[in-house]
Amino acid sequence: MPSTLSIICPVCEQAELQHFQAIKKQHYLRCPECQCTVMNPDGRLSAEQEKAIYQYHDNNPGDSGYRRFLSKVADPLLARLPRGAHGLDFGCGPGPALAAMLEEAGMTMALYDPFFHPQPDVLQQQYDFITCTEVLEHLHQPAAVLRQLDGLLKPGGLLAVMTCFQTDDTRFASWHYRRDPTHVVFYKEETLELIAKQHQWSLEVPRKDVAIFTKAE
Repeated sequence: MPSTLSIICPVCEQAELQHFQAIKKQHYLRCPECQCTVMNPDGRLSAEQEKAIYQYHDNNPGDSGYRRFLSKVADPLLARLPRGAHGLDFGCGPGPALAAMLEEAGMTMALYDPFFHPQPDVLQQQYDFITCTEVLEHLHQPAAVLRQLDGLLKPGGLLAVMTCFQTDDTRFASWHYRRDPTHVVFYKEETLELIAKQHQWSLEVPRKDVAIFTKAE
C-alpha cells in the first residue's frame, strides 16, 4: 500500500487522512473530520492524461439531454438571481453549456477553465454568482480553490456546486462516479456543511447532488 503518512485533508485541512478502501491498484483515504474520501495522490493521472479524457466529454451546449442534466443546478440558481446578474462558470470545460443556458436567461457570464479557457483576467474580478459543476471531484487542492472562489464572490453572492454526493460506503467500490479516473475527491453532505461553516457561508441543497452556498453580506 502506498504511504499515507501525514497527508492532511485537502478539503478541510483539519485532520490527517486515514485508510478507507483499497480497490484493485487504487487506494482511497477518508478524512475523520469532514468525511470526504480522497484518492491516494500516488494514483492520480498526469495533467496531460486528464486533459485527454476531458476532450472526449460530450458537453455540447446544444444537446437537449445535457441541458436537462444541467437544469438540476440552473433552475434553482436562476430562482435565486435577479436578471442581469454577472456570473463566472468556473471549470466550464470544452463546451460551456451551462454558461450558454444562463446567458439565455438574461445573465452575463465569464468563463474559466485551466485546460480549455485559461483566462487569468477573469480571476481578477468579483461576481454575483459562480457555477462550479462537475468540478470539485477533480480538484487536487479543493480547499485552496474554495478560498479562491470565496474571494471572487461579492458579499451576498452565490456559489452553485454540482457533484455526486457520496452516500453509501458499502457501494463505493462499484460506484460509477468512483470509476472515473479523473475523480479524486468525493464529498458527503456533511463535507459540504463543514465547508460552509469554514467560510461562513449558508448552505442549501435544493436538489440531489446540488449545493448552493451563499456568502455573507
